[in-house]
Amino acid sequence: MLMKEMKYDIKDINLADQGKNQIEWAFKDMPVLKQIQERFIAEQPFKGLKLSACVHVTKETAALCVVMKAGGADAVLVASNPLSTQDDVAAALVKHYDIPTFAIAGETVEQYKSHIKEALNHNPDIVIDDGCDMVSMIHAERPELASKIIGSTEETTTGIIRLQALEAQGELKFPAVGVNTSLTKHLYDNRYGTGQSSLDGIIRGANILIAGKTVVISGYGWCGRGCALRAKALGANVIVCEVDPLKALEAAMEGYRVMPIEKAALEGDIFLTVTGDKHVIDVKHLLTMKDGAFVANAGHFDWEVNVGDLRAYTTEIKQIRPSLEEYKLNNGKSIYVFAQGRLVNLVAAEGHPASVMDMSFANQALGIEFLVKNYGKLENKLYTLPHEVDVKIAELKLKAMGIEIDTLTPEQEEYLNSWKF
Repeated sequence: MLMKEMKYDIKDINLADQGKNQIEWAFKDMPVLKQIQERFIAEQPFKGLKLSACVHVTKETAALCVVMKAGGADAVLVASNPLSTQDDVAAALVKHYDIPTFAIAGETVEQYKSHIKEALNHNPDIVIDDGCDMVSMIHAERPELASKIIGSTEETTTGIIRLQALEAQGELKFPAVGVNTSLTKHLYDNRYGTGQSSLDGIIRGANILIAGKTVVISGYGWCGRGCALRAKALGANVIVCEVDPLKALEAAMEGYRVMPIEKAALEGDIFLTVTGDKHVIDVKHLLTMKDGAFVANAGHFDWEVNVGDLRAYTTEIKQIRPSLEEYKLNNGKSIYVFAQGRLVNLVAAEGHPASVMDMSFANQALGIEFLVKNYGKLENKLYTLPHEVDVKIAELKLKAMGIEIDTLTPEQEEYLNSWKF
């Protein structure tokens, strides 16, 4: 087997057969990616190119890597979060798909960083990132790699914020595609995927009833909209906290109560952050919460909820369930924290369903193809995929769902393109 010759770091190779079943199960519900794979096999757009991917190691991500390899890419995969890896999937990628993988669920931050360094030692031509950790490391520690890199794609809002900062400072060293900006990504993945998977993580993590609870959503972007929608559908009383007046107004018009986190902290039973910012729920908010409040984060990094500084006010941290810890505070209250403050939907649950990631990873695959096809023509800036790519992905998804839509008649097209009465 090729796996005996490759370098990798996973938990247990004996989990590989189980992981292969998981990957095949995900692929059954990813028809758009399948259609892209068929074309990639025929056209080989990435032949001779090295790919380093830093994304959550799940069965859906595995499907993306398999598709990229089918298109000719020499791929290496590492995790974009220390806790989100599905160990059986990592094993399957090594044993059954010959894709070097460096990811272990529960790895330390040091291991996590060392794995990203392994991916950079692959000397990539193209990069797939989720949170911008790999691109950030290239710029901070391995700038010599930048001249070879054709470009990168970014999956998350958090990563796009970091790329925008690099571009604004004139420091971005190669073109990047913000996949999250595409309608078929953020409209579908962020709203429907994050909405369902985050509530799924909370329910699996604590086995609590949502109906009748007051759920506080911090952030009313597409992810926040989805989380609020799902919580409301499960019978929750939803409060939204926002800093953007337009988004706050939209939340109010959708029927949610809107207030600052200082006030919401006194009322909430369950708190969920989805902002991409730091210390959205700070220690002062945590200390005023009800005894027994639950706190979860669905933003990329684990500092949206300031769990680290809460330890100074904690007398004991008790593991209640695999993804749930009780913080016994010196004020006599207890706060229950999901997934150590990391992504609740990937740590306490399995992330988005495959049918959702089908759209996201179609954008990733076509984003890389866009960068390769336009090599030498793009500036070192952040791009959004062309609108026609978005439309094509939507068409493929509708076709797979068996949905037909109307088309304009020649008369209608002429009318829409004319200024005359």
